Amino acid sequence: MRRAERPLDYTTSGVDIDAGLRAVELMRAAVQSTYGPEVLAGLGAFGGLFDAAALKAMRDPVLVASTDGVGTKVKLAVQFGRYEPLGHDIVNHCINDILVQGARPLFFLDYIATARLEPELVAAVVKGIAAACRKGGCALLGGETAEMPGVYAPGELDVVGTIVGVVDRADVLPGTDPLTDSQGEGSKSALRPGDLLLGLRSSGPHTNGYSLIRKVFAEISLDTVFPELGIPLGDALLAPHRSYLPLLRPIFDQQETPIKALAHITGGGLIENVPRVLPEDLYAIVYPGCWPVPPLFRLIQERGDVSTKEMYRVFNMGIGMVVIIAPEALRAVQEALGEETWVIGELAEGERRVVLA
Repeated sequence: MRRAERPLDYTTSGVDIDAGLRAVELMRAAVQSTYGPEVLAGLGAFGGLFDAAALKAMRDPVLVASTDGVGTKVKLAVQFGRYEPLGHDIVNHCINDILVQGARPLFFLDYIATARLEPELVAAVVKGIAAACRKGGCALLGGETAEMPGVYAPGELDVVGTIVGVVDRADVLPGTDPLTDSQGEGSKSALRPGDLLLGLRSSGPHTNGYSLIRKVFAEISLDTVFPELGIPLGDALLAPHRSYLPLLRPIFDQQETPIKALAHITGGGLIENVPRVLPEDLYAIVYPGCWPVPPLFRLIQERGDVSTKEMYRVFNMGIGMVVIIAPEALRAVQEALGEETWVIGELAEGERRVVLA
């Protein structure tokens, strides 16, 4: 039997344990900055411990959990050499996903995988994650950094996150009719024909549609400044996914929130995401001309010769969250939000779907 020319170890097989230890040290302060007194064990433990005693003060607490990834946006981040925004992307995406059910975040866990571990790169992503967690009021309770040569190609990176939040059962969205038993089989949606779709501004493509984006701009340097953008293309494409928690939290904190439902506009765009919160007997009419579509989306459509229907199925088109409210609540909600919003559509009686008018 032929012996190896030199003794094998984990490093020669492509996994550097020392690099992993250095990455932990580089991210330690950022991770611990998210800890509150409810974190009993975090960095370095086999599992994170979170004191759930505060939930006893809630009437009927329900845990809400979600997992998602940044997707192929990571390839542009690697190409542009900018990694910290990816941390904001994954946390904010997950916060928005549980926010649509009325939940506030408790803690977050991350997963970062690569072919070869670069401690500074991983630490930059985690610093972004920690910053977004602090802003969202949740603890970065744990995570995993995986070095997997042979599974990931050199230079490749994957960023995934899991969030756990909580909401009182009576406050779970979409709302239910207050005249029915909200926990019984006879409960009905509080959504009605004529309810309005209020659009909240996105910060860019967020974390969706980047496989198409990369194809559209495959031959274009990310340093290119298109006149309609006014900033380098890379800056526009890597703008972090916006969190809507700070904007909507004051409205949720009202004794009786006027919000009937929320739709986070992620993969599938307005066409696929709005129906996810509708009952079977209502559909949404969306009026595309009711809000200004950001120049980046028009640029993508023109350079890629992408159909309008496809654009609305892939991208958020400038609307990152849709708030569904009764018409009489419109003025109060817009004033409470304190930023420009648009009535982008309404609900009507019929088979659940979205119609672009």
